[in-house]
Amino acid sequence: MHIEHADAVVVGARCAGSATATALARAGRRVVALDRARFPSDTLSTHLLFAGGLLEVKRLGALERVEAVGAPRLPVALMHAGGMTVSAFYGRQEDIEHGMCVRRSGLDAALVATARAAGAEVRERVKATAVLRGDGGRAVGVRYATADGAEGEIRAPLVVGADGRRSTIARLVGAAEPYRAVANRRACAFGYWRDMRADWRLIAAQWRDGDALGTAFPCDDGLVMVLLMPPVCEGAEFRADPQGAYRRGIDRLPGLRERLRGCELVTKVRVSTDHPSFFRHSTGPGWALAGDAGHFKDPVTAQGIRDALRYGRRLGERAAPVLDDDRRLDAALRAWEREREDDCLEVYQWTNLLARAEPLNPIEAEAYREFSRSPGMGSPMLDVFARRRRPSEVFSPVLSARLGARALAHRGRRREAARVIAREGRIELAARAERRAARRAWASR
Repeated sequence: MHIEHADAVVVGARCAGSATATALARAGRRVVALDRARFPSDTLSTHLLFAGGLLEVKRLGALERVEAVGAPRLPVALMHAGGMTVSAFYGRQEDIEHGMCVRRSGLDAALVATARAAGAEVRERVKATAVLRGDGGRAVGVRYATADGAEGEIRAPLVVGADGRRSTIARLVGAAEPYRAVANRRACAFGYWRDMRADWRLIAAQWRDGDALGTAFPCDDGLVMVLLMPPVCEGAEFRADPQGAYRRGIDRLPGLRERLRGCELVTKVRVSTDHPSFFRHSTGPGWALAGDAGHFKDPVTAQGIRDALRYGRRLGERAAPVLDDDRRLDAALRAWEREREDDCLEVYQWTNLLARAEPLNPIEAEAYREFSRSPGMGSPMLDVFARRRRPSEVFSPVLSARLGARALAHRGRRREAARVIAREGRIELAARAERRAARRAWASR
């Protein structure tokens, strides 16, 4: 069996893994990244990048390669619900004022190329089969197998699992069970259409009607990705007849159906019905879990790639200077995990609210009314998606009180409005308590 040594081994070389490997390599560390795939290759993903996600691509040094894939810039976001349309434009983040929807085959290949250019060694069609243990159970490397059956070991002071929601590394280090989780209430079904609507090529759009939700995001190669998020109870129908259920779902959203006029579905429909949101304990002696391996949010807010890139890069930056000192490395890993939770917990809670498979309630209707008064009024809402502002900074107690008062002013909906206000109030109090408890827990570690 071949045995070699490195400063770090990263299992998984897509968004989080490539970002971690890039940061480590740029710091002068020898890093080997392993992936079962051969790039370019696709993976199940909704892959919309808001401006905050593109900012992370830029900070990683991959923006030029990602732009070369050919996806159009999306400076405008539209949200349609309850007969109202909210338009939004991005606030500037450095020099980025747009989003992009880049298919994963091109995006991941660009990220892998960036990691290699930084000096990382990325090995394709290789899977990790075991985590090697040292004194006290410390992770000291991995055992792997290649596609042709060869086996080997890479000894390293840091093992990073960046191998997705069903992470092998999480299981091998005993961290597969989340400490915080919420079951998904919407399924996902998406396909790619040949986009014949030049008038929509700069716009990322979403439609809601009843409990139906659908989106259309223009992407590379002249395509538009059309995602439906039906209630999860309809998942069996989508699995039994993906294309038929998908087309029926589009017909439930007249605005989306009109958006697709003249367009042609050119791929199979992909369906996901089981994608709970979670946080896993993501660091331990000599190991860390990056990207979806450690934390996953419902796709409804499209935050996964941004967080994978940001916290993959930050993991590499924090770990690189201390890889030769186990005690300092473990402290750096804990600090990295706390940084991620501080940034992501409130967005996770907000995402879980938006992921509820419910018709527009009176408070949401008033929010749409508030933000639809004139073009661009929805930009504060888009700032949350783009991670310029936290949800609580936009959906403040003052705004919530104003929306609640307006909802109660509608005589025919007062009882429903009162019920929703009480429910949302309880949810907000619980969310604040959860954030306080999380801060106390980290302070006591």
